[in-house]
Amino acid sequence: MEISFTEKDLEFRDEIRSWIKHDYPKHIKEKQDKGEVLTKEEVIEFHKALAAKGWMGYNWPAEYGGTGWTSTQIYIFQKEFGLAGCPNILPFGVSMVGPVIYTFGNEEQKKRFLPDILNFNTWWCQGYSEPGSGSDLASLKTKAVREGDDYIVNGSKTWTTLAQHADWIFNLVRTETTEKRQEGISFILINMNTPGVEVEPIITIDGAHEVNAVFFTDVKVPVENLIGEEGKGWTYAKFLLAHERFGIAVVGASIRQLSKLKQLVAELDNPDLERKVKELEINLSALEMLELRLLSDLENGGHPGAESSILKIRGTEIQQRLTELFVEASGEYALIYPGPHGHLANSKPSGPDHAAKSLSKYLNFRKASIYGGSNEIQKNIISKMILGL
Repeated sequence: MEISFTEKDLEFRDEIRSWIKHDYPKHIKEKQDKGEVLTKEEVIEFHKALAAKGWMGYNWPAEYGGTGWTSTQIYIFQKEFGLAGCPNILPFGVSMVGPVIYTFGNEEQKKRFLPDILNFNTWWCQGYSEPGSGSDLASLKTKAVREGDDYIVNGSKTWTTLAQHADWIFNLVRTETTEKRQEGISFILINMNTPGVEVEPIITIDGAHEVNAVFFTDVKVPVENLIGEEGKGWTYAKFLLAHERFGIAVVGASIRQLSKLKQLVAELDNPDLERKVKELEINLSALEMLELRLLSDLENGGHPGAESSILKIRGTEIQQRLTELFVEASGEYALIYPGPHGHLANSKPSGPDHAAKSLSKYLNFRKASIYGGSNEIQKNIISKMILGL
């Protein structure tokens, strides 16, 4: 896809590329290029490097300490980072709770929380899904009962990504039982070090510890940690999810992976696999055009609404399809997967280098069509909010 940029846009792109070339921590780049998992300290180091450059708030308005970039600049930034294989910028602070705080929070909350998000002094996680309340989020049961100047929180959250590292969690809790389930839900912030908060690991099918169950037992939370109005959490949750879904497409990273896949397939003399890769390339180009269109709407004062569900569906489907084709290109070698903690984990893999990790990525990316709201639910949103059915 050919895109015409202004001279100013090209200068901005060159600035991004220069940072990647000279200031992107080299040891982190090496691990990313090899597909190795970063440590907590390395993830923090990467985000601190962005903060030092003033880029952590890449999607925030300047009045709250963000870059104030245009939609075109955001597009260039995300694409160049994806093409370079940089780590994903953790969305929980800068793309999720941050916009909720500066949009619905009071001035004291903005002063208290926003600077730490921009400097990555605080690692956030998301407390939405519960056992039995995932896609049907309005059925959540975690309760917050007010006692004086505090809420007493009891309940649990599940599939909480990277909660084992988090300092704070933004939580949807039920503060009132109402006939309409979307009412009576509130949005509160909880320090993970508060007595009564417990984190238990959930080991996923690829053998990794990425998600967790979080339990709250008589957790005392100051009322000042309530964002906005009590009972309006569902409104804030929808606002947050629209931002989350908008960032899930990761077109630049998919383009990078597609390029690697094309190189592999070119060596296999497999016409059927070549056809599948070409079909995927067409779909990815169409997704990029859609992303540009929606970014243009944002620049003109719009808000990522139901249209972000389209990006979420197509973006995650393409990510999953990429992992499927990598497995197909690896052939029988993809079956020799020791897992990150398996007995063969430290041995030299059989077959080509890419094959050792192809099945791991395939297994891990089965989640992509579920997080941020399952793709089935997104189709319902598109049907109702866009097509009017």
